[in-house]
Amino acid sequence: MVSQKSKTESNRIVISVIGPDRVGIIAGVTAILAENSVNILDINQTVMQEFFVMVLVADMAGAKVDLVKLKDLLALKGDQLQVRIDAQHEDVFNYMHRI
Repeated sequence: MVSQKSKTESNRIVISVIGPDRVGIIAGVTAILAENSVNILDINQTVMQEFFVMVLVADMAGAKVDLVKLKDLLALKGDQLQVRIDAQHEDVFNYMHRI
């Protein structure tokens, strides 16, 4: 029997942000998500020496855009902030990072 995921799980994405630390990175990324009705479920960030590193899990169930458009918006914001922003569906992330 194949188990079905809940609507929330099937719409979860993982966003990673890496680059030189600077003011406004979290604000810039979360503003894009808020403007597009993407709900943040969990967020973790740290600064490793001079590098800012953030991983964010979000739910796109009520999003105004699809994942492709969101990735484009985040990439543009990443260029502005001089950081790399990647977003992928949670299933893809889990598959790529399985042991």
